[in-house]
Amino acid sequence: MKAISLDQPQKFSFIDTPEPAAPGPGDALVKVHRVGICGTDYGGYLGKMPFFSYPRIPGHELGVEVLAVGAGVTNVQPGDHCSVEPYLNCQKCYACRRGHTNCCEHNQTLGVMCDGGLAERYVLPARKLHISRKLTFDQLALVETLAIGCHAINRGAPQAGEHVLVIGAGPIGLSAVEFAKLSGARTIVMDMNAARLAFVRTKMGVPDTIELTPGGEAAALEQLSAITGGQLADVVIDATGSNKSMAAALAYCAFAGRLIYVGITQQEVSFLHAPILHRREVTIMASRNALPPDFTRIIALIEEGKIDTVPWITHHARFDAMIEAFPAWLKPETGVIKAVVEVA
Repeated sequence: MKAISLDQPQKFSFIDTPEPAAPGPGDALVKVHRVGICGTDYGGYLGKMPFFSYPRIPGHELGVEVLAVGAGVTNVQPGDHCSVEPYLNCQKCYACRRGHTNCCEHNQTLGVMCDGGLAERYVLPARKLHISRKLTFDQLALVETLAIGCHAINRGAPQAGEHVLVIGAGPIGLSAVEFAKLSGARTIVMDMNAARLAFVRTKMGVPDTIELTPGGEAAALEQLSAITGGQLADVVIDATGSNKSMAAALAYCAFAGRLIYVGITQQEVSFLHAPILHRREVTIMASRNALPPDFTRIIALIEEGKIDTVPWITHHARFDAMIEAFPAWLKPETGVIKAVVEVA
């Protein structure tokens, strides 16, 4: 069976791996059709992803077809087309027992802590498969990205009439934008890339954008104040993964605001306590992965036409051409929003 391995930072290779065994109880054998490439994959390629280990078969944004199921599986059957919830939780730890499966103490995310979907076939727990009778494999591969933003917005719980500022207009930030819009809150997007902000305005229908220049936090704060009538943002989502951005994000929060870190950094995030955090009684939260209902909701929203996936997928590559294409996807001038690998 063919697969793609990330042997070490910036070094992919094609490998042959054994055929997966027949699915055991509770499992399903799937054929991988599409793999979306996300910031985690780019971070792994660059050696900057804290949870990544090598060598690793990447790929956790998957559109798959069920080939066979093991004993006791009733939620899927051969021929079903599914999105994959790639967070393999233990079901036993304190977090899992309370329903927080996204932050399982022993979580293994496909393509990060264990081998993922850049292979022809794969055995997965059937409980991690989410069926759609309507979505294409491209759309199914996009569901996981959207789920990350969905969970982050759920953490911030914006209400109609509030202001949501999303910092970082990469795929994760854009997924948060989708659900900020659905909440009825007024959505504002900040980024340093003018082309991405243009995408937000023209393709996602968000008119309020702020272009942040190096050292321009004070000017950005003035723009945000003008947009919000001096109130600043009730909910701030930082999707940059930059410790400097994450520290600066506090200043954009309204009094009694909520700051959600969905980006990941290995660096220290520091700020003064009294002037903003304490004075404004700001709540700071992390957002990790997503929950099963997020996948169900997103599939329904796409099927109903409430989320338009057409602008999202900007680049494709065949499985045998991915290694050559991958480095260009890292370059801002390439204009990648979401690249998808066609495995089958």
